[in-house]
Amino acid sequence: MRRPEVDQTLPEDAETNQTKNGFLALVSRLVFDETLPVRFMYKTVPEHLNDTGWRMFTGYETEEFLENEQVNLVPMPVEKMVEMDASLKELVSYNAGTVWERTPEAEGWERVHDFQIPAPKVDVEITNDIDIFKKNRDE
Repeated sequence: MRRPEVDQTLPEDAETNQTKNGFLALVSRLVFDETLPVRFMYKTVPEHLNDTGWRMFTGYETEEFLENEQVNLVPMPVEKMVEMDASLKELVSYNAGTVWERTPEAEGWERVHDFQIPAPKVDVEITNDIDIFKKNRDE
């Protein structure tokens, strides 16, 4: 299988673990409550089988708003988002690590290369000391 060039979507027959199965995106509640358009989106590695990894925002979210992900990010079928905004159709076929934005004065979407996609924070202790390892295992 030939790999796609940079900044090109994957052909439909080139499905990978990052593109198959999922159908949901997490979308900012502001898209629905304030009827604002999606203006910033990125794709992370999916967290479960129904997750595409897409996260969609209006650009008006505050840090406090984003901290309460359970309340302020709504699981929504990607197909529904494409129905609401046809400009998303081509973009949602890109793989994890892709970031897009459009400013109000821009005519279309632009690829972003300098945004650090947030990753879940996991506390892990690593040790080469067998005694500490055994102690932690037994607790």
